[in-house]
Amino acid sequence: MMTDIGSEYIIQTARDLGFSDCGIAAADCLQADSERVEQWLAEGNSGEMTYLERNKEKRYDPRKLVEGTRSIVTLTINYYPQRLLPADDNFKIAKYTYGEDYHNVVKQKLWQLLERIEEKTGKLVGARVFVDSAPVLDKAWAVKCGLGFIGKNTTLIHPQKGSFFFVAHLFLPIALPPSGTEITNRCGRCTRCLDACPTGALKAPFIIDARKCISYLTIEYKGDFEQCDKEKFMGWIYGCDICQDVCPYNHFSVGNIEPAFQPSEKLMSMHKSDWQNLDKALFDQLFAKSAVQRAGYKGLKRNIDFLSDL
Repeated sequence: MMTDIGSEYIIQTARDLGFSDCGIAAADCLQADSERVEQWLAEGNSGEMTYLERNKEKRYDPRKLVEGTRSIVTLTINYYPQRLLPADDNFKIAKYTYGEDYHNVVKQKLWQLLERIEEKTGKLVGARVFVDSAPVLDKAWAVKCGLGFIGKNTTLIHPQKGSFFFVAHLFLPIALPPSGTEITNRCGRCTRCLDACPTGALKAPFIIDARKCISYLTIEYKGDFEQCDKEKFMGWIYGCDICQDVCPYNHFSVGNIEPAFQPSEKLMSMHKSDWQNLDKALFDQLFAKSAVQRAGYKGLKRNIDFLSDL
């Protein structure tokens, strides 16, 4: 098997395919990150996301997830919309849901990248692609690959591009020269994200309590909202972008050019009354290929009904 391939070739090819950034690191155990995650879990911050308790060793060491992995190629792709949904007389959904499900769109690009790599190396037995679909510490690998730093709002932030990015990975069974250097935290004294969070989910810099997070409550949480203050949801019926919207680094965000991520005209035309009268047929029309399917029609309708009388 040929393995004569440089990191620069992979990085440039990734950019040619539409990825925003690409970095490469040697596969090893993320010891410091594992300790941080364990502490976060021990404090009960994960709520009902019990899947975070499973496959921990694989999450912390990619070589245990995919035997023979020697290099991690981490990629980001911009999802900031060219057009924002109208704010007047409307509810809000997270920007990453405006278009088609990112899992499918990004995975197709990853397969294309792998094909281009294998044109140089030959078939790479054991190579795997991941888009938020396996026990992988996405943001930790992005930091290790030099693609950004973790902000006080716990998102990955690129100092020139902001934080509206998906993160994806290629696990490769070949050793590649590492690229880039880790970016030190650049939040400084800024606390805009902590100050703006209406539910207090950002209970301290770099620590989020999912049980209070609007994104968690409107997507992952399956119970009722009896203990919740609906006014603090600020009109968000699926996900929440508040802590990103107020981040100064997102002043640099530019609209993505991926056709699959653009909102439909039907979605752009929705108003509160349309959401309140949402039926299964309209839900399917709006979100047949969307990440909103994670909550499903019943979950989204629950969220809308909760906020309908505001």
